[in-house]
Amino acid sequence: MNEALESAVKKLDLLNEKPSNDILLQLYGLYKQATVGNVNTERPGGFDFKGNAKWDAWKKLEGTSADEASQQYISLVNQLVA
Repeated sequence: MNEALESAVKKLDLLNEKPSNDILLQLYGLYKQATVGNVNTERPGGFDFKGNAKWDAWKKLEGTSADEASQQYISLVNQLVA
């Protein structure tokens, strides 16, 4: 993980309020894409709603480069802490 991304992850701890689930899923997908790359697992079973939502958020970013995902993550975190 690059230094700027690591710094952005730490900034999330500074938030006074927890972001909405949509924002959290967006952050999750961007983080996974930036650190792992394209989805490399099977979609969870039908009753794993949380797992499915996280997998879908990550899958939506398939093909996005690690650098681009990292920049989007950092930008979103900066908007949240501003």
